[in-house]
Amino acid sequence: MDSNNQNINIRLFHTNDIHSHFETWPTIVGLLKSKRELARTNGEEYLTFDIGDFVDRFHPISEATIGKGNVNLLNEAEYDAVTIGNNEGITLAKEDLLKLYEHASFDVLVGNLSINEENSKAFSKPYEIYERNGLKIGVIGLTISYPVFYECLGWSIQDPIESLEQILPIVTEQSDIVIVLSHLGLKFDQMIAEQFKGIDVILGAHTHHLLPNGEYVENTLLCGTGKYGNYLGEVLLTVNKQTKQIINKTASVIEIHNIPKHYQDESTSHYLAYLMRMSEEILSEPIALIQKNLTTNWFKESLLPKILANSLKQWTEADISLINAGILLDGLNKGIVTKGHIHRICPHPINPCTVYLTGAELLEVINLGEEKELVHLKMKGLGFRGKVIGMMVYDGVTIINRHVKRHFYREDIFINGEMLELSRNYSIGTLDLFTFGKLFPQISAAKNKKYYMPEFIRDVLLWAVKSM
Repeated sequence: MDSNNQNINIRLFHTNDIHSHFETWPTIVGLLKSKRELARTNGEEYLTFDIGDFVDRFHPISEATIGKGNVNLLNEAEYDAVTIGNNEGITLAKEDLLKLYEHASFDVLVGNLSINEENSKAFSKPYEIYERNGLKIGVIGLTISYPVFYECLGWSIQDPIESLEQILPIVTEQSDIVIVLSHLGLKFDQMIAEQFKGIDVILGAHTHHLLPNGEYVENTLLCGTGKYGNYLGEVLLTVNKQTKQIINKTASVIEIHNIPKHYQDESTSHYLAYLMRMSEEILSEPIALIQKNLTTNWFKESLLPKILANSLKQWTEADISLINAGILLDGLNKGIVTKGHIHRICPHPINPCTVYLTGAELLEVINLGEEKELVHLKMKGLGFRGKVIGMMVYDGVTIINRHVKRHFYREDIFINGEMLELSRNYSIGTLDLFTFGKLFPQISAAKNKKYYMPEFIRDVLLWAVKSM
């Protein structure tokens, strides 16, 4: 409390988009402990939040424990509340998300996601009111809406703005201070701050934006700490005890890589090491015995991408399949193959899908896929956890003189032994990553798409290796 005894200081500590990058986690926990201790000594109040995408199944701990190891880390770090990101929401099977937080010692706040079945117990609530030193702090959680994916998994996801319209009046009526945990992205946060009155702070995520001193839109303070645990965010609210009005609010971030080693929390380091050992043990389960090395090369034809393309075609029951060689980070050595081997070489939270294209559109895709710029493109995001896109690998497609010509015509392309028909519709088993973004406009613009969820492309790879 301030020396004049009229004001209360409340500190909001926040993280977002850690994506299971645990390298800095012991330092974050050590910092949180020392900052909370200092706040207590000074008679200040505090709350600690994570704004989603704390779980990312590229990491062995998250894969082996289906995210429960992450939840234990948040428990140990004494978080008050979290919202979920798309990595919790749509890279886990519905039953796994329903169970994810069953031992959480913090609140899970999501105002725009609900369960379709009447009997299922909700894993989250739209908001919570926290009382600190006579002040009521209302906290609302919202997550980005991907209706196609959530509906595939059996969830009902609402438009976050429409949900906020319903929740905000209820929370405002009960609260002195209103905070939104927003896994929606900076543009959404700015729009919300412009459209809605009465929100004091938006703690943001999803677009990995870093706002070192926050950003004001109207009277709302927007915050964000980038990604991967590179920064810890802190908001200081000074509130008049009598009027319960905020007198001052400031945002700051601390760069974790600049923090001295002695801040690392030892018990967190030990617990992470234990989780890693346990996860490696779980993932060491043998799934197949292979008789020869299965090689992967991103820029030349190689065996394992061809096997994966062939299995994807079978798995999706499509006319042809299309993958990028870079989806596989390495090959497999002959001998025993484990779940851990499959996860290591294919860590992406990417789902198989089927798209429907005309022969003319497919011809454009094939020509685009041969461009050197695309093959060597260093890719980030859209679920891709690799290095480069690599060459396109097909099953059911023969390209005449593929390595001689620079541009192909209808007569150069054969689909399952027959010349490409420009007006015919073809089904293509591929990766959901090509249905977003600008890599293949023909695929992202395709009206007819089918996503297979909750399976990842590594589940198809696992099936392929098991079937050998």
